Parts: sequence; structure tokens; C-alpha cells
Amino acid sequence: MGYLSTDKKKITATTLRDMKAAGEKIAQITAYDFTTAKIFDEAGIDSILIGDSASNVMCGNNDTLPITVDEMIYHAKSVAKACNHAFVVCDMPFGSYQVNREEGVRNAIRIMKESGADAVKLEGGTEILDTIRGMLAAGIPVVGHLGLTPQSVHKFGGYGLRAKNEAEAAKLLEDAKALDEAGVCALVLEKVPSQLAKKVSETIKAPTIGIGAGNGTDGQVLVYADAMGMTRGFKPKFLRYFADVNKCMTDGITDYMRAVKDQSFPNEQESY
Repeated sequence: MGYLSTDKKKITATTLRDMKAAGEKIAQITAYDFTTAKIFDEAGIDSILIGDSASNVMCGNNDTLPITVDEMIYHAKSVAKACNHAFVVCDMPFGSYQVNREEGVRNAIRIMKESGADAVKLEGGTEILDTIRGMLAAGIPVVGHLGLTPQSVHKFGGYGLRAKNEAEAAKLLEDAKALDEAGVCALVLEKVPSQLAKKVSETIKAPTIGIGAGNGTDGQVLVYADAMGMTRGFKPKFLRYFADVNKCMTDGITDYMRAVKDQSFPNEQESY
């Protein structure tokens, strides 16, 4: 399988801050395998997130909780090999950093060493600040994640909008400031009111990447299977389909089956 080479420079944590300062929006997408990541990287995507959403997209689970560190490393390693340009971020899965600082730092180091990712991402605010500081002290770039935090879905009873009232909004802003002061290289804001996301983005130095957080963030992220129209029956308000890969693949596999069954494939030119 051949691929076009890219002459784009590698994006780093410093690049992301420079993009924010210049007013250039950051485009991030998820990927979980080499081939998909290679397509996105050569198209010029700024950042690829190996999300724990791999639990849903790749493994068929109902939520992100079951996926393990070993599985995340497997996916991240495949993606990192494909990326000469994009900033590669690997989610730390549920249970890999919540117990204590030492365990969190150890798992983050392992993910960085074994996967080749450029950064790790954690969900949570001041309650995990000490763990984040430990990772940063170890030289690991960290991306924060506030608002809807899917690893806490059972705590909140679903995937609804977060920070809807003044108290919750104030807490989110406080958490964002704390993470920023600690030195996170970026901050994901998921499913929060657009005006709050805009305020956070204007308040902190780290670039913000939104998903369901309006247009006032410094960038956007989507799950690629959703954005490319691969999933059916899932269309939250914030999602836009940028392709219809489901239809394309369905048409393709249908044509392939037909050609096999009517013996038009392989033809003489496709045979040795």
C-alpha cells in the first residue's frame, strides 16, 4: 500500500499555543488505526486523538469504561506510526490515573514510552491536579478535559449538557484556571454552553478544543466515525456529517459481492 509523503512540519505542544496566539483554529479528529490516521495526517489535520472512544467505535462497548491501558497503547502505537505532522494525543483510560498520583504518573510514562504519542489526556479538574503536576514534572505534555467527562457517565447519570447553572459554571472556570496554571498544553471542553466555553477560552493561556461547546473555543474535535458518517442513528446537536462513508462502503461491498457471485471478478486482467 503506497502513501503520499507530507512535507508539513511536526506540530508540537508549543505549536498549539502559537496557533492560539495567532488566532488559527485547531482541527483535531480521533483515529485508532494506522491507515485512517495516515489519511488524516497527510490531509494536514493538526491533531489526532486516540480517544478512549475506541471502546465504543472499535470494540462495540456501550461506554468508554471497559478499555484498558494495554488496548489504548495498541491503538496509539498504530496511530503514532502514521503521523509525521499531527500532534498525537492518547487518552488515559478509566482507572489508570484515578487511584493516586504515583499510579497515574507510572501509567502516563508507560503510555508515552510504548505508544509514541506526543501527549496524554485526562478527564477532571482540581481533584486530579496533583496527578497532572506529577506527569508534567516527569516531562509529559498533558491535555485536560472538562465539562462532559464520559468516564464519569454513571456519576452524572448520562451524557447531558454540563455546567448549566452558575455554580457549575464557576466550578468549571475554576478548574480550567487551575489546569492552565499547572501547565496543561491544551484543554478539551465537552458539551458545555457556548458562552461559558468562550469565556474559558479567553481567560486561559492554553488552547481550548471544543466538542459540543460552540464556536468560541480555539479548536474543535469530533469522533471520526461520527464526522465521516459511518455511524447510523447517532446525531447529537453538535455533530455534522462531513462525508457519507457508511453509504460508500455499503455500495462498495455490495458491488464486490455481486462481482464475486456473478464471476466477473477477478477477470482475465486481474489474474496471473
